[in-house]
This record gives sequence, C-alpha cells and structure tokens, in this order.
Amino acid sequence: MAYRISRDALCAFAQRLLETGGMEAAKASVVAELLTRTDEMGVTTHGTSLIPYYLPELKSGAMTATGIHEVVTDTGVTMVWDGNYLPGHWLMTQALDTCIPRARDHGIVTLALRRSHHIGCLSTLTRIAADQGLVCLIATSDPAGAWVAPYGGVEPVLTPNPFAIGYPGGDHPVLIDTCASITTVSKMREHINTGTSFAHPWMLDGQGHATADPTVVKADPPGTILPVGGLDHGHKGFALALMVEMLTQGLAGHGRADHPTRWGANVYLQVMDPAAFGGADAFAAQVGHLNDRCRTSTPARPDAPVRIPGDRVQAALAAAAADGIVLPEEVWTRLRACAVEMGIPLPDDDSTPTRKDTP
Repeated sequence: MAYRISRDALCAFAQRLLETGGMEAAKASVVAELLTRTDEMGVTTHGTSLIPYYLPELKSGAMTATGIHEVVTDTGVTMVWDGNYLPGHWLMTQALDTCIPRARDHGIVTLALRRSHHIGCLSTLTRIAADQGLVCLIATSDPAGAWVAPYGGVEPVLTPNPFAIGYPGGDHPVLIDTCASITTVSKMREHINTGTSFAHPWMLDGQGHATADPTVVKADPPGTILPVGGLDHGHKGFALALMVEMLTQGLAGHGRADHPTRWGANVYLQVMDPAAFGGADAFAAQVGHLNDRCRTSTPARPDAPVRIPGDRVQAALAAAAADGIVLPEEVWTRLRACAVEMGIPLPDDDSTPTRKDTP
C-alpha cells in the first residue's frame, strides 16, 4: 500500500507541520519545498519522511527555529559559516545563494559550514546549481553521530558521510549521490520501522559478524552499518569516510574533537563554473559524449539498459508531475500520526481530495 498526493497539497501540509512545530514561517517554507522536491525525485527516505524526526528536535530546541548563521571567515572564494543548528535545508539555500554568483565571478568558490542541522538529500541541493549550468560538490558528516565502524573495528565512530556532485548533462543534470557506507541511516530506520531485513548483509553486529538485520544497532554492544565494500573491501569506504570528515570537519574547524552532542551536520560545499575552465561548450561536449557512450553500451541484461545518474530522478519527476507524489505507507503513517498529535487536518480533511490509495 502506498499513498498518492499532489505536490501542492504535500508541500502545504509539510509547511504547516513545521510551522506548528515552531519553525519560522520563512524557514518552514524553504524546508517544506525541498523535502517535497526530494519526494518528487523519488527519494522518499530523505523527503517529508524526515519531518517526524525534525519535530522533536524543534520541540526540544536541538534544532534552532529562528535566527541566522554567523560568518566566521570570508576570503571571497573560501568561507566558513557557523549554522547554530538552524534548519539545514534553509542554511544550504543561503549558502548556494551566496556561492553561485561568486562562482560566476571567480570560477570556483568553497564554503565550509559547521553546526548546521540535518541538510537532507544532497542531490536536491546539487541540482539547484546544476540547473544553472554549474558544477556543485557537497559532502556532509555529523560530528555527534556514530553509526559506522572504522574498517577492522566494531565500535561505531563515523556517520555514513554522504557526498554528491551535480553538473549539467544535456536534457537534465547528472546527479551522483552516494556515501561512504553501504546504506544510510534513513534507509536503516525505514527497515526498522517496517520490520524488514536488508536484502544483503549490510550491517555489522557488535561481535563483528555481517548481517542483514538492521536492529543490531539497538543491541548491546551496538551493531553498525558497514562501510562501502563490506567485510571484503571496506577499507575503500573507510577511506572515503575519512576524506569526507576531513573536508567537513577539518576545514570547518569544528568536529568530533569538540565532542558535540546535538544532531547536526558539517558541510563542504564547492561550486564551479565550467566557463572558467575549458569553457561551457567544451564541458557540454565532453559530458554529452561520455553520457551517450555509457547509455549506448551493450547492457548485461537487455531489459535493463545503462543509466546515467539522474535518469531515474528525471523519470520520477515526470511521473510526479503527471500523477502526483507517491509516499510509502510507512512514511504516510508517521506523518499522519504527527498531524493527529498536533491537531492538524490531513490534506483530505482540508478540502483537497488529492490523496488516493494506490496498490
């Protein structure tokens, strides 16, 4: 069972939940828009499904509901911001709005953001710059989080440490979005909430054995998420995790060494203008040629042609525009529970009959 809802209804519903939870209206509007956009892209683990996790953070004050960031350093092409645990989606739009024009002026600009709250789906953010003809690299970590053990160990030390790059790719941007661990915390929570195991042994129990059971993170001693490569080649994921933590914590001048306790995000953001390098036309020619070569490569399975990262997102956006956004039952159940608890009517109860059960 899944639930289908129009974009406008979902975005308005999300904003009302966030505002009722205490977030400033202007910030709630940005966060709701980007969460809805993420659901449109088909990444429902990082869309409005995050609201039930954000609301307790707002209530406790762990997510700062009002105010602005602090500029720690600014050389023109490099910056450090302190986000004061403000909503991450809002902070990232502020960062992109600052970096994009500077990248056009200087060719490249880099910003390290510390003490943001969670920033959501990275592809949703890189796509903003890529749609404007720019290359955008984002990496993030949570200095207070510990879900992944270093390769060869069993104790959780690292976070999944995602990194993404988006760039113009012809009909739509190329959106590469991955992480240093085999799976994400949001996907792990989804499996725990639905009572399902992973299809493969992506977790490590507290004794160092690979398992498909996500609930090992609740055991004593706790299990962890395996790095990319698993027990066989996990040194590669571990190395990527160290790289992300260096970029996001080392360059920001704040991280695990400060022993933070609040759920947050440190971010490395870099925006580049191809026009300042080999030229925008040359960039488009090279990217287009490579994309074509990959897509026309003989597929291992005739019914599964090679895709470029971003192809699936483009298809999901087209489907959502035509038929509405599809949310898994697990997501809608948690959103509905939040609405009931806060006394907020569901979209159907708000005279917007856009939600339909779908098989």
